[in-house]
Amino acid sequence: MRDTPAEAPPKPPVTCWFAGLTTLDVIHRSAVRPGRNEKVTAVRQDVSAGGPAANAAVIAATLGARALLISAMGTGPVGSAARGDLEHHGVEIHDTAQGREIPVAVSAVMVDDETGDRSVVSPDATLTNGLDVTAAELDTLPRPDVVLLDGHHPDLARSVLAYALALEPRPLVVLDAGRWRPVFADLLGSADVAARSADFRAPEDAAQSRAVVTTHGPDPVTWCDKDGRQGSTDVPEVVVRDTLGAGDAFHGALSVALAQGAGLEAAVEEGVRVASIRVQHIGPRSWLEYVPCA
Repeated sequence: MRDTPAEAPPKPPVTCWFAGLTTLDVIHRSAVRPGRNEKVTAVRQDVSAGGPAANAAVIAATLGARALLISAMGTGPVGSAARGDLEHHGVEIHDTAQGREIPVAVSAVMVDDETGDRSVVSPDATLTNGLDVTAAELDTLPRPDVVLLDGHHPDLARSVLAYALALEPRPLVVLDAGRWRPVFADLLGSADVAARSADFRAPEDAAQSRAVVTTHGPDPVTWCDKDGRQGSTDVPEVVVRDTLGAGDAFHGALSVALAQGAGLEAAVEEGVRVASIRVQHIGPRSWLEYVPCA
């Protein structure tokens, strides 16, 4: 009688670091936009953690990666509320505030009930600039396969990048480059992939990343890999209900796919798939249940 071959043990999940901004988003969905000195009644309200790095980490955890967020939250009520939402969705947190109470940005978000378009007012990282992280702290964390930087905390981004570049094997470095920030001058030249919006404008003398991905809203995503191969990936036509965090969904899924060894084209396709799911559902978190089974 032949022995049944033993099944190969499951591979451990990839580890993705997300370094950057965490906010608390207060989101109102409204059928009309308020005019000057006018009040309107929202048709829906949500409160969740926000910020490019934080949202991308939630997506990565939903996709089965070990998602570690390196950010500043502190012990205050706003940071604690953001932390609770992130941990509920499987994100591990390294808080650079180190047990202090710090001001954490509260973002005011309005989503148009008819079009799904969002408007955001936020202090971003301006309330907590200057927070950094040491190599000794990073040494205590699980080694990453991919590191995403959103550039909102410049000192933090530079320190995490320097640490990642010194690791062996070196993780892939992804930049969330939605809009130009001066810190990107220090980051672009070392990045493996710069995931840019169509509105991103770098100075002519800025260094370039090894590969570039550019999103164009509902139009095809264009990309150029490290070997100079170029292409575009179509975005499916869907009924758009809510665009808040669509870019973050794309970046989180892109990062996980790259960490799993996908080529740039396949990773872009995965990012498009997940972002397309996100925009079809109302609310910052309810859509996550549709991601793994899509």
